[in-house]
Amino acid sequence: MTPLSLSSPPVPSPPPVPSPPPFRPRLPSVPVPAAFPCPRVRCPCPHPRPRPRPHPRPLPGSALSRPCPRVSRRCRGRVPGCPGGIPDCPPAVPRLSPRAMSPRAVRVLRLGAVPYAEALRVQERCVAAARAARGGPGEPLPAAAAESVVLSEPAAPVYTWGLRGAPGAAAAAALRARGAALVAARRGGHITFHGPGQLLAFPVLDLRRRRLPLRAYVAGLEALVLRLCRRLGLGTARALPPPYTGVWMGDSKLCAIGVHCGSHITSHGLALNCCTDLSWFEHIVPCGLEGKGVTSLSRELGQHIAVSHVLQPFLDSFQEVFECTLVSSEDPGD
Repeated sequence: MTPLSLSSPPVPSPPPVPSPPPFRPRLPSVPVPAAFPCPRVRCPCPHPRPRPRPHPRPLPGSALSRPCPRVSRRCRGRVPGCPGGIPDCPPAVPRLSPRAMSPRAVRVLRLGAVPYAEALRVQERCVAAARAARGGPGEPLPAAAAESVVLSEPAAPVYTWGLRGAPGAAAAAALRARGAALVAARRGGHITFHGPGQLLAFPVLDLRRRRLPLRAYVAGLEALVLRLCRRLGLGTARALPPPYTGVWMGDSKLCAIGVHCGSHITSHGLALNCCTDLSWFEHIVPCGLEGKGVTSLSRELGQHIAVSHVLQPFLDSFQEVFECTLVSSEDPGD
C-alpha cells in the first residue's frame, strides 16, 4: 500500500513584469533659422542652434590686408611689416578690392631739385584741383577724380615740424645758424629734416572716393616703400606697429611718414633718405623718438643711391599698391 503524501503540489512562478520604457520627453519642432544652420550639413536636427560668436572687429586697415601666413597672438598681419614683431614673418601688403579701388589715372609731377616751399605750393594747387573736381558736399561724385602725386628733392636743407614738436627760440636760432631753414608744415608728426639726397613724395588722393580709412592709407604708404626696398635688395626693411610709422632698418628709420587729410583729400606724405647727409639729424630728435637712429639707402646698400635711381621703382610700387595708372603731367590743375 502506497503512503499518501501530505505536501502540496508546486505552485508555478508568475511571469516577469516588463520594465517600463525610459522617459523621453517630446521636444517641440522649431524651425531652424536660415542665418544659423546646423554645422552638420546633412543633420536633420530640428532644434535651433545657438547664435554663433561674432567675428572680432578687425583692426583699421585689416579689410585691405591679406592675412598673415603666421597667425598667432603676437602677429596678426593687419598692417605691413608684421606688427607682432616677428622678424621672419613677411609683411602683408594691402590688397585693395575692385569695389574700393577701381583703376584710375593719377598724375605724376616730377619737380626735381626745388626748394621745399616750391614743392608745398605745387601740392596746394593739386589739393585745390582735387577739391574742385569733387564738387561741394551733397553733390554726386564725378566719374573721374583729379588725383596726383608730387615728387621732388629738396634743393636746400630745411627743418620742418607738424602739429607737435616745434623747436624753442634757442633751438630754432641754433638750427638757423647752421644754414638751414625752418618751416611749419600742416601735417602730423614732430620735427624732422629735409634736404638734398632725399625723395619727397606728396600723394594727393581722395580717400572718400577710394573708401580708404586714414590708417589704411598710411599702411599703404609703408607697403609702398617696403616694395621699393625689396626691389632694391633690402629685404630686411620693416614697418613697426602703431604708434610708430614709417619704414625701419633695425632701430634706424629709413623713411619718415607724415600726412594731412582735409575733407578726405590727402597731402604731404613721405620722405625717403636716399643719399642724404645724415649729420643734419644729429641736431634734433628726429620725429620726437628718443633712442632711435636714422639711416639711408646708400648706407644700407653700401653704394651711392641717388634720388633719380629710385624714381621708377617708386612709381612702379605706387601703381601696384594703390592700383592706379600713372600719367606724367606738368600742370597740377590740368
